Amino acid sequence: MSEKRELTRAEQVRARRAHRAVPGAHGAARSMAHVTSRVGTSYVQTKHKRPDAAPRRFNIAFGLPHLTLQRPGVRARPERGSWRLASFLLTGLLASAIYLAWTLPYFRVPSASVFGNQRLGQEEINAVLNLSGLSIFLVQPSELATRLRLNYPELASAEVNVYLPNYVYVDLIERQPVILWQQFGGFTWIDASGVAFRPRGEVSGLVTVIGLESPPAGVPSFQDALSPPAYIQKELVDAILVLAPNVPASSTLTYDPNDGLGWKDDRGWRVFFGTSGQDMPLKLRVYQSLVDSLLGRGKVPEYINVAFPDAPYYRMSEFTGTDLTAESEQ
Repeated sequence: MSEKRELTRAEQVRARRAHRAVPGAHGAARSMAHVTSRVGTSYVQTKHKRPDAAPRRFNIAFGLPHLTLQRPGVRARPERGSWRLASFLLTGLLASAIYLAWTLPYFRVPSASVFGNQRLGQEEINAVLNLSGLSIFLVQPSELATRLRLNYPELASAEVNVYLPNYVYVDLIERQPVILWQQFGGFTWIDASGVAFRPRGEVSGLVTVIGLESPPAGVPSFQDALSPPAYIQKELVDAILVLAPNVPASSTLTYDPNDGLGWKDDRGWRVFFGTSGQDMPLKLRVYQSLVDSLLGRGKVPEYINVAFPDAPYYRMSEFTGTDLTAESEQ
């Protein structure tokens, strides 16, 4: 007699699945009931779409993180032939412009127009500039201004301006002479800063000074590198200008390197005031008081020096019958 074997759990599951798959295992399948619509077909209308109606738009969001859409770019390849042609035309145009600017008489300078000159002639200035027939593009204003200053010390300043097509304007400022300095048979003009330059023409009102020796030279100007060194110290020039109105009409101002500035009085003596004009009014008062005192006592001096107003001294004349003596009066 055989024993009935028990089915395992897996075999039981397979058996149940096979039993369900066989139709009619538990009866015929129940048929679906017939459904009748209560709405007549005559009431259902088809909605026609208008031809002018805009289409409906649907926005759909995709859950795709880190998604970047790039618009495709369209690049046109440059035409090498067009660039080469443009470069060639531009080069030809520039070359033609340079050639015309170099050769056309329209850009040639006939001469410079000079303004501000009083004693220097325009022809003389143009001879130094040497611009006749030169292209306006070759004119260097700063170089021309330097050339004028180096050739003419009497110029306090010179400015050159260039304008198209062929205009060159020169603005000058000439030094004004105040002293006529005579020395060793020659003479020169000197302005208020002590710069000496060649006399040109006639100028009235100059103070004539006879130099027995060369005066102390001034220092170069630190503000104007093109200005020539001063022939006379500025301090000496100031002293000359202060002392000049007191010189007798019959006398001439003299410079002596040992005694300074002075003159020979027509009454027979020589007087000197040194080289400083700082206390010149005091020196003149001391000198006048000393002369009045000597003449009041019947004395005629030969030499008077008031370079130091607090200690003036004089020397008596030989024709008074006295020896050469020196007296000091306060």
